[in-house]
Amino acid sequence: MLVKALSVSAVALSMVLCYQAVSMANQQVAVEPLVGGGFSMAGVRPVSRMAVAPMHSVSPMNVGRFSKPSVTKFSAVSRPQQLKVNVEKKMSVGDLKKEELDGKVALVRCDLNVPLDGKTITDDTRIRASIPTIKHLVESGAKVLLTSHLGRPKDGPEDKFSLAPVAARLSELLGQDVTFVKDCIGEPVKEAVATMTPGSVALLENVRFYKEETKNEPEFAKKLAANADLFVNDAFGTAHRAHGSTEGVPLTSSLPSLDSFFRRSSTTFRRCAEPARPFAAIVGGSKVSSKIGVIESLLEKVDKLVIGGGMVFTFLKARGLEVGSSLVEEDKLELAKDLERIAKEKGVELILPTDVVLADAFAKDANTQVADATAIPEGWMGLDQGPKATEEIIAALKDCKTVIWNGPMGVFEFEAFSKGTFGVADALADLTKGGATTIIGGGDSVAAVEQAGLADQMSHISTGGGASLELLEGKVLPGVAALNAA
Repeated sequence: MLVKALSVSAVALSMVLCYQAVSMANQQVAVEPLVGGGFSMAGVRPVSRMAVAPMHSVSPMNVGRFSKPSVTKFSAVSRPQQLKVNVEKKMSVGDLKKEELDGKVALVRCDLNVPLDGKTITDDTRIRASIPTIKHLVESGAKVLLTSHLGRPKDGPEDKFSLAPVAARLSELLGQDVTFVKDCIGEPVKEAVATMTPGSVALLENVRFYKEETKNEPEFAKKLAANADLFVNDAFGTAHRAHGSTEGVPLTSSLPSLDSFFRRSSTTFRRCAEPARPFAAIVGGSKVSSKIGVIESLLEKVDKLVIGGGMVFTFLKARGLEVGSSLVEEDKLELAKDLERIAKEKGVELILPTDVVLADAFAKDANTQVADATAIPEGWMGLDQGPKATEEIIAALKDCKTVIWNGPMGVFEFEAFSKGTFGVADALADLTKGGATTIIGGGDSVAAVEQAGLADQMSHISTGGGASLELLEGKVLPGVAALNAA
């Protein structure tokens, strides 16, 4: 008998447990990828260090079932007392026997929000992240109905935000035809499901073509669920959105709801539940303002905090240094000073680059030079950390047993400014080999380790930038909370 359970991706579970473990304040769980995670720009394809990055494997963990509760009719985020995650009692798709899935229509909320150049997918990381769950359902004889958003359409359907290119890529990755349905609700979906056979896969059109999705209207959520027998949430990247396809379906429908199949081994979970120290965080990003909550939260938990990306120059200027034409948030200078003060008071080692790679223009073919962070000339902008800074950061991380990384160290899309980011990725891969737990949280950081060919050498990978950030800040993720309360 199918039962309800917490809906959260494999990565979400590991990140939730890690947050539970490192939080000193409380123990409750609380494409358009994360653009600007470092100096990154939309539409620029990252430099590849290898032709195809391998898909990282994840070990399944057998977990127990628990009884099906009644359907909840109110928002899960109003019930924080129920947000603790007990992984040992949560049910996943992997707990169901083949006969329980055979012939059933599984509505799977994926995160297929990939970057496009016209109709060409420039980074399929998020698509590949859902392949293990989809394959398991296919092999179990389920009729797999995939749903997702892509981009931010404003006034209904827009061809540039269609998921049609994703259906084509899914077909290639799965080695079977994936039917594309030109709507996500109504008769087109009903007709498509009627023709599906066990093991077949169909992708519904962008849920954000309906404004009711982002408004989380109950009737829309019910229409999404109308043709399914069960719901699987495989989209940690959207767990921070209280939308129809993430929170609405589990709260308004009577569908048995499950989490995704693949999870980390119990050994990895234990390491996250009680993180070994020293514990370090690496936070990149173009603006301090986008990472305030994360930095403040991490200062309560970590032993070392590495600052990278464009926000470095706001910190440097706050110290009274000249930064040339580098990106600076003038209205955040006092905040940067306060964050450094807090770090000192709490005994956190705050690490900034001691040298930087400069450019005379924001371009891949710009003239470059390496300068000390205290001697940046006028008219030059910092687009990466320098070689000395990378060596110092690697040395500082060498004894760390747990490391979280969110945001690249420079404009890794441009080869001249990619060495800092790839250097850190290499260092984390080495730490993982040595037994450390390494967590890559969201967007550009994931793209960086994928481009470096190191994704399979990290402990945990999260494709959800916004969700990762909010989880690190200690916020409740509606997509996670919904099924826990349902």
